[in-house]
Amino acid sequence: MRELFEALGNDPFVIAECLARPMLAERLLAQPEFERVKQQSRTFDQTVAAGANYTLPTISDPSGGCVEDTWTPTNLTGAPDGRVSHTAVWTGSEMIVWGGDNCFLSCDVNTGGRYNPSTDSWTATSTTNAPDGRHSHTAVWTGSEMIVWGGFSLQIGILNTGGRYNPATDSWVATSTVNAPNARLRHTAVWTGSEMIVWGGEGPNGSSFNTGGKYNPITDSWIVTSTTNTPDARSFHTAIWTGSNMIVWGGHDENFVELNTGGRYDPSTDSWTATSTTNAPDARQNHTAIWTGSNMIVWGGSDENFVALNTGGRYDPGTNSWTATSTANAPDARGGHTAIWTGSNMIVWGGGDDTSNFNNGGRYYPDLDRWASTSTGNAPDARGLHTAVWTGSEMVVWGGIGAVLPPMNTGGRYCVPRGRPRPTPHPRPTPP
Repeated sequence: MRELFEALGNDPFVIAECLARPMLAERLLAQPEFERVKQQSRTFDQTVAAGANYTLPTISDPSGGCVEDTWTPTNLTGAPDGRVSHTAVWTGSEMIVWGGDNCFLSCDVNTGGRYNPSTDSWTATSTTNAPDGRHSHTAVWTGSEMIVWGGFSLQIGILNTGGRYNPATDSWVATSTVNAPNARLRHTAVWTGSEMIVWGGEGPNGSSFNTGGKYNPITDSWIVTSTTNTPDARSFHTAIWTGSNMIVWGGHDENFVELNTGGRYDPSTDSWTATSTTNAPDARQNHTAIWTGSNMIVWGGSDENFVALNTGGRYDPGTNSWTATSTANAPDARGGHTAIWTGSNMIVWGGGDDTSNFNNGGRYYPDLDRWASTSTGNAPDARGLHTAVWTGSEMVVWGGIGAVLPPMNTGGRYCVPRGRPRPTPHPRPTPP
């Protein structure tokens, strides 16, 4: 039924005319003549039907539970301490958050928690053999382990260490530092299916890197990535994995100049190809990027004057070309937000501009180039520097910081509408 409603644009009038009216006509034709006359005497006049306010029936979620376009708070019992600049991964059944700064000044932690949305419950992650506390690091999920790497610790400084966490055994194993990339923070990391690739980031005294490394957890070994034709050194950029290439884009260099350049890295050939700048979005940092299966979509962030943006672009690596995302009904300009891909739409949420944080967001449908807003009813408090994961049916956001200290240990689960934004209605003809 959902698919039928979606095919008809979720327009109640069109659905009533295309589905209900034929069924009614068929039923009338099957009745004896005297019953037909009696039934027809009770039907609405066509002019009334054309102006009727039809509503769609509520269809329950097939996954068993959530109500579309609504928020449910995450449980506070057993939740980790509030924090910012932490990481979060989705395992297939749990969200694992780890690390971060829990006072937004100097309190880097090596603690975390596993959140199970089906039971709305938390389980603490072990600190035995865990990496040193840190923030602005990266984390990837391998299918059986979470790998965290890099970041910054006030007590130690910039790090090139990391660890592999196995939730099944609640245990940590350190990652090798032999041939590991230089210590850095605000870099990016992707999982290829067999390796973690880290690239870019910020080093000592604000320096930036155009170097990286491929880490194999099976052999616990690193291989340096090529610097031939690599993009300019940068941090505060984004990276996504296409299934065959890592695409990095945006960010700023060590002189704090924002960039609208990027590159595609093929780990099988250890080679780089520049991304086109023709029709590329304006240079920016602190934005987000997701992979749809065919396109990378970047959105938001701030420009060279630290002005927040509500623009973005879709990048097609097959044609090395950009298409701007619509700004009609787009969320307010922002940076420090999150973005996830549901399989049909990108959801951006939270973040802020230079005056305030937000607890709103938007769903972007790339095939329609159209935005729809996310509900704010029961939404988590406004925040930035939080995390978000996609469970397959819900977006889970957690942590971050709002208008005042300390950082938050609250979050919420957003049940994503399965329909699509209603198309612009066409004028309905006046019945004869």
